[in-house]
Amino acid sequence: MLFKNILYSLLFTPLFLLSTLQTIEAQEVAAHEIPQLENPISVSYLKRKLPKKGPKLVMNAKIEKQLKKKLQTDPVVKNLYKAIKLNAKAIQKEPLLKRVLEGRRLLHVSREMLYRINMLGMVYKMEKDPIILDRIDKELQAVCSFSDWNPSHYLDVAEMAMAVAFGIDWTDGDLPQSTIELAKTALIEKGIKPSYNKKGNTGWVGGYNNWNQVCHGGMVAASIVTADKDIELAARTIGRALDSIPQALISYGPDGVYPEGSTYWSYGTSFTVVTAAMFESAFNTDFGLADYPALKESAEFRVLSNAPSGWYYNFADCGDKRKANGDTTLAWFAMKTGNSEFFEKERFLTSAENMGKLGRTDGASLVWISQFKPKESISTPTTWKGDGANPIVIFKNESSDPYNYYFGGKGGRGTVPHGNMDGGSFIFELNDVRWSIDPGNQNYHALESVGFDLWKSCQDCQRWTLLTKNNFGHSTITVNNKHHVVDGKAVISNFKDGKQPEATIDLTATFKGQLESAQRRFVKDSPTSLLIEDTIVASESTELITWQMLTLADVEIIDGGAILHQEGKQLKLENLSHPELTVSVISLDPSPLKLDRQIAGLKRIEIRLPAYILKNNKTSLKVRLSGD
Repeated sequence: MLFKNILYSLLFTPLFLLSTLQTIEAQEVAAHEIPQLENPISVSYLKRKLPKKGPKLVMNAKIEKQLKKKLQTDPVVKNLYKAIKLNAKAIQKEPLLKRVLEGRRLLHVSREMLYRINMLGMVYKMEKDPIILDRIDKELQAVCSFSDWNPSHYLDVAEMAMAVAFGIDWTDGDLPQSTIELAKTALIEKGIKPSYNKKGNTGWVGGYNNWNQVCHGGMVAASIVTADKDIELAARTIGRALDSIPQALISYGPDGVYPEGSTYWSYGTSFTVVTAAMFESAFNTDFGLADYPALKESAEFRVLSNAPSGWYYNFADCGDKRKANGDTTLAWFAMKTGNSEFFEKERFLTSAENMGKLGRTDGASLVWISQFKPKESISTPTTWKGDGANPIVIFKNESSDPYNYYFGGKGGRGTVPHGNMDGGSFIFELNDVRWSIDPGNQNYHALESVGFDLWKSCQDCQRWTLLTKNNFGHSTITVNNKHHVVDGKAVISNFKDGKQPEATIDLTATFKGQLESAQRRFVKDSPTSLLIEDTIVASESTELITWQMLTLADVEIIDGGAILHQEGKQLKLENLSHPELTVSVISLDPSPLKLDRQIAGLKRIEIRLPAYILKNNKTSLKVRLSGD
């Protein structure tokens, strides 16, 4: 119940653009409302607990010994390590990194460095190859000689700091002493100290989104490795992280939904699990991080966000499709719970040669993958509701379902981190075809490079001119051809599971000033169909209500609805309540703005209800989508 009382309205857009209002809101959260981690960190604690020798980051001497044993016996560990070695070999053919910004970011360089050190470092840890050590030496010298790590965009600093810390830690003191000193000095001067510059981009320190998780993770890694040089700074920084990380972790509550979408779950959560692993290897405790409320539950959210087609349920700024490789972040949850459902063994056993470029923390993940011990296999539910800042509901069939039914619907509001005006929107798959789509994310740099203001989220801000961000680009309702009310939160007001599951989303706040009330009800009324029912009470200002569905299908308009054709299959759209209204199809290829994401074949199906046809200002619009 605690999480249901937390002020989820405090989740906001990227922390480098905190508004004064959001800062004030954050200050209004009382500390006792947020569950805290254990925090015994002090100089004396570090002196007592932090090992003086050997690796400390994700691995220690005991963990390393166990990992080497698993490399001889565990087929998954052996295969992933083989892929890591192939990646390490490819890295050695690449030029050293340079400080070249992409717009205002150095992030692509920092991420590449983290990837390189994860691959090279793990191979060196297992094999002590002097050729690999020499390459690590050169990589560290290159990036530690940069003028800075771009503290104006602190994610860049954090990922670089973690990379350099791993580079020092996993080489066991075998690097030249001059390189070790250079790297540790860089970690302190270019990594940790700028995080205390209150005039800099340090809003992430007490932030509520992925920046908190990533940046504190990088600073913890740097602090553990440099504690021998400045133990006071290390203690201060690790203690700060333990105090501050919960402010990001509350966003998982109460049920595990990550408000920024599945791929941002992967980003933020991957750094949280690495941080937990670093705490355990260095201090033999994670200070309560793994058991933080709703964190483990988020693994279920991650699994459920994978649709049968290979697409994600890609709400918010989520990517479109997952990679073929096993999910290494999810595997940490498998290790912690023993649930085989979170361990993608078949994907991990994909030919190492076919895995391609691995993820940038996949070297570290080899450790917890080697620690996985299956205890049980608890399947994810076929109907699921997750409340929180960006609530969602999912209906699907059992894995044996011949129709591969998948539905995802959502509430929320535009002001959540990476949020869109998509309250009431839905995606729908049947027979391996995604019929109703979410347009997903688009490249940030391409927008920012022309001066587009992507990150402010006021009602009239520029973000909402984009089709990927506004309600005109989502399968929802639009009133009077206006934007949704950006801070009007749609909530899931009713949910029923069973053979015909249903969920109702209260959209009244989303249409404040446009409608008196609006309720959208989704029902899986058969194994091959979805019923969408909108119960609406108009206001004096209501002129036009537009039902929308975004699709890539070819649309054949028929009496009372339409037939959608895609990939040799078809879906029937029936207007059950207002069959006299003709469906309209609006081509969105090309999209309205040059800056919009251009999606081939994109179109918007519309059913338009003029307010004057409503009886007593009320209507119930029922649309059924059904397949073969």
